[in-house]
Amino acid sequence: QVQLVESGGGLVQPGGSLRVSCAASGFTFRNYYMSWVRQAPGKGLEWVSGISTGGGRTYYADSVKGRFTISRDNAKNTLYLQMKNMKPEDTALYYCQRLPGSAVVPGRTDNYDYRGQGTQVTVSS
Repeated sequence: QVQLVESGGGLVQPGGSLRVSCAASGFTFRNYYMSWVRQAPGKGLEWVSGISTGGGRTYYADSVKGRFTISRDNAKNTLYLQMKNMKPEDTALYYCQRLPGSAVVPGRTDNYDYRGQGTQVTVSS
């Protein structure tokens, strides 16, 4: 069955860096666009970033552009989100999503068919 398992979350100080990962199984990972979304405490889901099947096209929310980098390793069936210069407002539960359509739609959080359980990222001094 399809599984997406996020890991790598934790506590980081403002200005620090963290990389979260999403291990995929149960499907042909290289055939799917993928995305990251997040949910801050008391707020709705926010789209963060998306990536094409081969990794050549990437997309970012304005709030993370220039600080976050999405990537994938199709040989390892793993999606990554490298976060730098982190801010307290980046504190959230981060989820990876499989996108069934052949496109990333920046801003949309509902165009997925599978989502992981999330990994908590906290930015605080």
